[in-house]
Amino acid sequence: MILVTGATGRVGFRLMEQLADARVPATAMVRVEARADGLPTGTRHIVAALDAPPPPEVLREFDRVFLLSSTREEQVELEVFFIDALVVAGHRPRVVKVAADGFQEPDCGVRFMRNHRQIATHLAGTGLPVTFVAPNLYMENLLSAADGIRLEATVFAPAGEGRVGFVAAGDVAAVAVHALTADDEEGEVHVPTGPEALGYADVADRISAVYARQVGYSDVPPGEARASLLAAGMSEWYADGMLELFDWVRHGGCETVTDDVRQATGREARPIEDWLAEARAAFVGRPPNLSPPPF
Repeated sequence: MILVTGATGRVGFRLMEQLADARVPATAMVRVEARADGLPTGTRHIVAALDAPPPPEVLREFDRVFLLSSTREEQVELEVFFIDALVVAGHRPRVVKVAADGFQEPDCGVRFMRNHRQIATHLAGTGLPVTFVAPNLYMENLLSAADGIRLEATVFAPAGEGRVGFVAAGDVAAVAVHALTADDEEGEVHVPTGPEALGYADVADRISAVYARQVGYSDVPPGEARASLLAAGMSEWYADGMLELFDWVRHGGCETVTDDVRQATGREARPIEDWLAEARAAFVGRPPNLSPPPF
């Protein structure tokens, strides 16, 4: 039996769908009852949280645990608290921990990766069997550029000429399904990526081709990018983390491309053109001259 944390997020929800399709028993952990309404039909769930975990007798029902939490300043404390609850339960489930490519590199100072590195160190100290799924940046991260593309036909990012092996969240979920269901995964580190490393100028070219609309790329100065992130409501901690991440991109930290999606799933990683075609509504929007619906 599998327990899935982060079950309503971009990866967790797709994971629940794919486990359901494969008829693999899984239970979603949701913070409040209402969050369970959007889960796949028939999905079992429990109400709990990383800082309010299920009691030991419930945790002992699960021999595989998918560990995923949102990127935030308290991430290390929250995941460590939950990991310690698994240890107290005493049954030693295998943990499939979602991290980020770069978390194993000691010279990576990006706070997001550093969080995962600290959690990984704690996991190692517990002796629990662990598998890591550490993807490159998600294609879905590009949705934050949708307004600039829609309104100004420009991808704005402080990324310089850095390249990224963007990966679709669905592919990351598929690798996680493999990690959760295979028997020889202890100690493995999967790094799902897309099929190629793309600069943001390349992304703009692909958007232009898919949407038949010329889109350019603007390399935004870091100070200007920080001001925009803060103006959009982002916390200072997260905004500074994003600048660290883009600096990592500029210096080649995210240009990783692997064959891990194919090795885990038997199919090739999704190309960005395919993902863009599916996400058309977010980037193109409603045609401005289209009459509103009559209802």
